[in-house]
Amino acid sequence: MCGYCGCEQSDKDSPHSHHDSHLIQVEKDILSENQRIANQLRHYYAENNISAFNLVSSPGSGKTTLLVETIQALNSNLPISVIEGDQQTDRDAKRIAATGVPVIQINTGKACHLNAHRISHALPELSPAKNSLLFIENVGNLVCPSLFDLGEACKIVILSVTEGDDKPLKYPHIFNQSALMIINKIDLLPYVTFDIDQCIEYARRINPDIVILKTSTTTQAGISQWCQWLITDKNFQVADA
Repeated sequence: MCGYCGCEQSDKDSPHSHHDSHLIQVEKDILSENQRIANQLRHYYAENNISAFNLVSSPGSGKTTLLVETIQALNSNLPISVIEGDQQTDRDAKRIAATGVPVIQINTGKACHLNAHRISHALPELSPAKNSLLFIENVGNLVCPSLFDLGEACKIVILSVTEGDDKPLKYPHIFNQSALMIINKIDLLPYVTFDIDQCIEYARRINPDIVILKTSTTTQAGISQWCQWLITDKNFQVADA
């Protein structure tokens, strides 16, 4: 038995190359199954006219606070529901529940992302309304969520000015796959070293079509533009705060 992955092969038979090829196959199988379920989710969203958005960021970007502000701005106009992803606790789900919208918490344990299988099991309990918005707040991580389609209309990457302005270059896959980048906490720009124009240039280098919004939940800068983007046809241009 292989001592690297547990399958029926001797360690003497090129263990490293065998282990690598085995891991590649496992990864392909996982992603293929995830895509199958994601396609089913996409069909479900389309049937019920649900616009699903996958929110991705590093921990501490302010995406939960931004989501609370978004719900408060839009909930009187259309139904909203939320899926919260965290490794542990239901703290963010409680913050969302306080706004009055349906929310379900998914705790991933050691896993660093949500996948389509978990979403498919959460949806029946959440029961999002027809003709509604569904926000999926992913686990704080810029790497693994880029690999897993959740059937969403698009991914939205949130980057705060308290992080490095080179994040698009360091984590290109998520910026390449996102329709929108939100540069958040812009009220803190006077107090941090963050070149916003350079960040935008980096993001455009990775994804020329990415929409860019600048927001602050403290000053409300950019919040109306963000809400308008969500509910209207996409306008692929940089939007000033």
